[in-house]
Amino acid sequence: MLKLQKNKFTKRKGPVVLVIMDGVGLGPDYDGNAFKHARKPILANLMKNSLFTKLKAHGTAVGLPSDDDMGNSEVGHNALGAGRIFDQGAKLVQKAIESGDIYTTHIWKELIQKPLSDGTALHFISLLSDGNVHSNISHLLKMLNRASEEGIKKVRVHILLDGRDVPETSALEYVETLENTLSQINTKGYDYKVASGGGRMITTMDRYEADWSIVERGWQAHVLGEARGFKSVKEAIETYRNETPGLTDQYLPSFTIVDDSGKPVGTVEDGDSVVLSNFRGDRAIEISVAFESDNFTKFDRKRKPNVLFAGMMEYDGDLHIPSNYLVIPPSIERPISEYLAAEGVSQYAISETQKFGHVTYFWNGNKSGKFDEKTETYFEVPSDKITFDQRPWMKAAEITDNVIEAVKSEKYPFIRLNYANGDMVGHTGDMDAAVIAMETVDICLKRLLPEIKAAGGIALITADHGNLDEMFEFDKTGAVKIDKKTGEIARRTAHTLNPVPFIIYDPEYKNEYSLSDVKDAGLANVAATILNLLGYDAPEDYNKSLIKIN
Repeated sequence: MLKLQKNKFTKRKGPVVLVIMDGVGLGPDYDGNAFKHARKPILANLMKNSLFTKLKAHGTAVGLPSDDDMGNSEVGHNALGAGRIFDQGAKLVQKAIESGDIYTTHIWKELIQKPLSDGTALHFISLLSDGNVHSNISHLLKMLNRASEEGIKKVRVHILLDGRDVPETSALEYVETLENTLSQINTKGYDYKVASGGGRMITTMDRYEADWSIVERGWQAHVLGEARGFKSVKEAIETYRNETPGLTDQYLPSFTIVDDSGKPVGTVEDGDSVVLSNFRGDRAIEISVAFESDNFTKFDRKRKPNVLFAGMMEYDGDLHIPSNYLVIPPSIERPISEYLAAEGVSQYAISETQKFGHVTYFWNGNKSGKFDEKTETYFEVPSDKITFDQRPWMKAAEITDNVIEAVKSEKYPFIRLNYANGDMVGHTGDMDAAVIAMETVDICLKRLLPEIKAAGGIALITADHGNLDEMFEFDKTGAVKIDKKTGEIARRTAHTLNPVPFIIYDPEYKNEYSLSDVKDAGLANVAATILNLLGYDAPEDYNKSLIKIN
C-alpha cells in the first residue's frame, strides 16, 4: 500500500489549488508575443511580488527525444502528475523503429500477413508532419519503406494535415516528401498511393468525444471513399485554399483521391490491414473505437470492414484501446493522485472538454477512471464546438465558478484546474484572439485568488507548455517571417520551446519555506512541491520539490 510521510510544514487551513494555464509560456520580447501584449495585472503583480520561477516544459525535461522537441499538453500533464520524467511516445516509437524492434512484434507480422498472401491492402492513417506531438512523418516513411522491403505490393496512405504543431500552411511540403517516397517505392512495380485526407480539426482527430462528426468525416473519407473527390492531394489542397482564402491546413475539409473514372483509389475493404501511426492517445482513441467496436452508436458507419487494426501505441491503458498496438507505451506508476487517494485526501479536478482528459487521464499516468471514487471528484464543462478564435474566452468563467464553489465547500484539500484558452486559441494563429484568451485567464485569476485567500489556501500557477507566447513565425535570421504570397506576417500555430511560469500565491506566507535551488527545474518538480504544501514529504524517487521547508 502506498504511504506518505508527514513533513514539518503546517498545512494551511484551505486547499492547495493548482492552476494550469494551458499553452502559456514566457517567450521572447517581440511583437508576436500575446502574453506580452495582454493586459494581465494579476499575473504581472504575482510575478513581481510572489515566489516565482521558470520551469522547463519541453524536450528531455518532459521525456521527449531531444531539447529541439516542443512540449505538449499530454507529456506536460504526465510530468505534472507523475512527479518524474518518463520516456514518452515520440521517444519510444523512435527507438523501436531505429532498432527495428517494431518489425519483430507479432502484430506487425500479422498486419502484413494477408497483404503478402492475398494481395490485400495495408493502410496507414497518419498526421502528416514532423511536429513530433502526435506523430512524425519520419516514422511513416520508414514504415512504408519497410513494408516495401517485406514485399507488400499495395499500400494506401490516409493523411491528416497539420498546420497546428507546424507552420499553418505547410501541408504541401510534407505531401511532396511523402509522394517522393511513394514514387520511389513504385519504381519496383508496387502500388503505393495516398487515398484520402483532410485537416486534423475537421477529419478524424477528435478527442474526449467533443465532436464525433469529425471522426465520421474521417470514416467517410478513409474507409468509404465518400468525401469530395480529387485527382491528387495537391489539387484538393489548392482547391480548398482558393475556395476559402485564409483557410489553414488544420481546417481543410476532408477529401478522397479518385481515379480517372471517379472511383476512390483506396477504400478500406475486408481482409485489409490498417495502422494508425499516431503515437499520442487523446486524438487517436475515437477512430480506434470506430474501427474496433461491434456495438458502435456514435454515427452510422454504413459498413464495418473486417480488418486487422493496430495503433502505434495503446492509447488507453485501462480500456485497452486499441486491442492491437506496435509499441508498448510509457509505464507511469504511482502518480501523485494515487498517493493522495491512498491517504484519503479528497481531490477535485476540472477543465472544459478540450483539456478534461489532461487533468484526469494524462495527469493520472495515462489511466482512465479514478483511484478512489469516494475522494476524487471530476467535473467537465462542455467546450464550444467552434473554432476558438471566435470565442477566445472559451469556458474559463464557468470553470472559475465551479472552482470557487469547490474552494468554499471546504471538501477538497487539493484542487487542480486547466484553463485551455492559451493553447486552443494559440493554435488558431489569431493574435488578437490570443491576447483576449490571455486576458480572460487573468480576469479569472482576479476572481479566484481572493476566494483562495479567504479560505486560507495556496495557489500554484503554472503552465504545461508554451504556445501563445509566439504567434508569429521567425525566419532564419531571427526576424519576423513574412509570407511571400500575401505579404503578411506568417502566423505561428505550434507550441514553443519556451519555459513556463511557476508562481506560489500564499497570502499567509511567513517565510516557512523558500524556493529551492533545483538545477534545470521542470514540470516534473511540481508534484513534490504540491505534496510538501499539503504537509507531506515526497516519495524518494520523485523529482525534487521547488521549495525547501525552513
